[in-house]
Parts: sequence; C-alpha cells; structure tokens
Amino acid sequence: MEIGRRPIAWWPVGLIAAGAALLLLYTADGYGYHRDELYFRMLGEHPQWGYTDQPPFTPLLVRFGIELFGDDLWAIRVLPAVLLGLTAVVAAGIAREAGGGPIAQSLAATGIFGTFPLTAAHVAATAATDLLIWLGVLLFVVRALLWERPRAWLGAGVVAGLGLYNKHLVILLLVCLGAGLLIAGPRSVLRSRHLWGGVALAVLIGLPNLIYQVLNGFPQAEMAAAIAENKGTESRILLLPMQIVLLTLPPVWIAGVVTLVRDPRLRRLRSIAVAYPLMLVVVLVTAGQPYYPLGLLLGLFALGAVPTERWVAGRGGRQALLAGGVIVSSVAGVTMSLPVIPAKDVAGSFPAAANSTIPDQIGWRQYVWQVATVHADLDPVEQRKTVLFTGNYGEAGALDRFGPPLGLPEVYSGHNALYEFGPPPESKTIILAVLQAPPERANELIGGCVPKATLSNTLGVENEEVGARVYLCRRNEPWSTVWPRLQHYD
Repeated sequence: MEIGRRPIAWWPVGLIAAGAALLLLYTADGYGYHRDELYFRMLGEHPQWGYTDQPPFTPLLVRFGIELFGDDLWAIRVLPAVLLGLTAVVAAGIAREAGGGPIAQSLAATGIFGTFPLTAAHVAATAATDLLIWLGVLLFVVRALLWERPRAWLGAGVVAGLGLYNKHLVILLLVCLGAGLLIAGPRSVLRSRHLWGGVALAVLIGLPNLIYQVLNGFPQAEMAAAIAENKGTESRILLLPMQIVLLTLPPVWIAGVVTLVRDPRLRRLRSIAVAYPLMLVVVLVTAGQPYYPLGLLLGLFALGAVPTERWVAGRGGRQALLAGGVIVSSVAGVTMSLPVIPAKDVAGSFPAAANSTIPDQIGWRQYVWQVATVHADLDPVEQRKTVLFTGNYGEAGALDRFGPPLGLPEVYSGHNALYEFGPPPESKTIILAVLQAPPERANELIGGCVPKATLSNTLGVENEEVGARVYLCRRNEPWSTVWPRLQHYD
C-alpha cells in the first residue's frame, strides 16, 4: 500500500490554530510581564545583528509589537500568539505529507496545547518562534525525502537560515538530521546538489548574525558554557523525564518513532526517528536545557498522528478515547501554562510550583515601587547623582518599564547583554542596587553599600525576586574598575 497525500483539513486545523491564538490573546493580560519579556523589551530598544546571549529576532519581535500596538503587555504577546497558530498549521502539514487525513492533521495541530508550547508563546519566549522554525524545516525535509522532491531542501535551508536569527539551536536539528541520514539513509540524498544548496542558503541567510558572533568572540558559546555550569546537573537529571511532559499525549509521538522505524512506507523518513535519540545524547553531554528537543518531538508527534488515525478508524470506542485524551491533556496544558488561576490563589498552587514562568510574572510593579520608596528618601542633590543597578535582567527590565513614571533614574546591569550598555557616567556616584546577595558581597562588588529594603509581594508568591535587597551604595572607585566586576552570564 502506497502513501498518498490527503486534502488539507483547513476547517478543523484552522479552528484549532485560531482557537489557540485567541486563547493566548484572551489571557495575555493575566498576571504580568515575565522577566524575559522585560529583558527583550530593553534589548529591542538597542537593535543589533545579535546580542551576547541570543540572536536579534525575538527582541525585535517584541519591539515590533510595541510599535504596532503600544507599550503594554498585550502588545508584546500578540505576535507570539499568531506564531503558535501557524505552528499548528505546519504540524498538520507534516501529518498530511505522511498520508494523514483530517483526524491525523487535527491531532497533529493539537500538539501546541502542551504545557511548554503554550508557555513559550504566552511569555514571548524564543522557543515559541523556534517551534515554528523547526517544524518548517521538518516539513521540507519530509517533502524532500518521502516524495523525492529535491528542491524542498532549498526550502529547508531558507527556513533554517531565518531560524539562525532567533536561536542557533536549529544547527542542532540540522546536525542530528544529517547524522540520521548517514546512519539510516537514504544516504544517496547526501550527494544531492539541492541538499548542499540548502546548506549554503542557510549559511548565506544567517551570515550577518554569524559574523557578529565571530567578531565578538562567540559570546553565545560563553553563554552556553555558563548555563551548563550553572544548571548542568539539574538539566541532565531532568532531560528524560521532561520528554514525557513537554507535549500532550506522549503515546502519539512514541507511535511516530515506532512507525518511522517499522513502517516500510515511511522508510525514507527513518533518519528523523534516529535524529531524536542522537539529539538526546548531544543535549545530555553538553548539559543543554531539557526542552531543546521539543521542536523535533512535536514533529514526531505530527508523524505519530498518522498511525493513530489508522488505529481509531472505524472504532467508536477508540475515537472516544482519543478525543477524551486530547481534551484532558489540553486542559491540563492550559492550566499549567496560562493565567487561568486567579492571582490571589497562585501562591502554593501546583502550577506555580511546577512551572516557574507563572510566579515569575507576579510582583514586578510592587518591586519597582519598593525601589522607588528608597529613591524618594534621597535629597534632590543625591538623586541627581544616583543611578540604578540590578543583579539580573528581570529587575533591570522592570525598573526600565515602570520606573520612569515614578521618577527613577536610568538602570544598568551586568547581566548578559545588558553589560554592553554600561558603564554609567562617572558623575553617578550613588547607586541604588537590587541584588540577591548579602551585604558583604554587595560591598565586594560595588563598595559602600547599606541595605535599605527587601523585596516582597503582597500575594505571597515565591519567585526569584522575593528576598532580594535594595542597597544604597556610595561608590569610591571609578566605574572603569567597578564595572568589569559586575559582568556575569547565566
């Protein structure tokens, strides 16, 4: 039996994609900014070909949303919601390429209702765009391999090249797919001029960002090393368990792996199945984040929707089981990722304990008010000599967003790319520093520091900022000496 492409199931897939986007827009104003959104907002004010810790796409996407809709939270989250809807459509397209009908295409589209895809899109994370990029690459790869359309390799190269402006992780996908072709075949495609033309297009399109990395000493490699050092052990421990919870209905993507290995009709796609364990090994060895394989996992989910459709065909009980599984897992994904729990009930809740992005959206305005209270106690002469400094980019982003209406001065930080925007002027001899450090460490870093306040939020939500101290520091060394001590990556 040969595989044939079925018509595109526009109505069910379109409804799923639109439903996900509308759900994200409806909940966009819940809780508040995530720390990464506050950071991207700052980076977007300084457009560059790349930054110390990432390429420019997501910060510029945030900037674009603000330019279109205004400087508020909803504006930042509009475009990522649209991208997640597009991701659902591309996932359905992969299922269609593998012979999936309406049920398979619809099931593939529902993969975006997992906790991680929804979370990433809700807080405008770089992973939201990466999901679309990875699935776009896989769609063209499936076309090139299964339908022997060599020009599709050029499409994969274009998408991968564009993806380099969001995250360099797409290189991991390309390397693992290439290794999968060497191991499982068809090896003949490695001699295709179209495949290598796609590689050349990816390099050419992503060249400006790659040049930025070369000229600046590969700062993202340094960033990756810092992440591995800080979170490596935890990441390795969580890697395998996280593969089960990243998406809805793990049996579907497992079926995708099994089908690619066993079904002779999909023999030409076996390299995709082989790429997944290879990627796990690479992420384990390099101490990468457990979510790194998510894009490939969602592609396997889309491919697994095809045998799942055959499994439920003509079986009312199985169809009901599948529908129930989709509904229950999607509701769980929404509950674990979006602001559906009232803010007053977040403290101590299971979603807040399991998904750190939830508590990280609460308390920012209060933290800024607490810093502003310390600043207001300074006399006008001292205020003119004062600058703000923070230990992390979330604090800096919050002060940059909410501080000016309260009369707060400019904010600086040594965290990741924000280090490049300093040091402050030498005339700024008084520093209000927000640090998660004891007084002795604050004095080692800046000097002359006295604690004046401790950050807290009235909702009792535990997040990274609770317990951070606000120090009043009077600098006794030049910034040229102090500033290098304040740089850190994580």
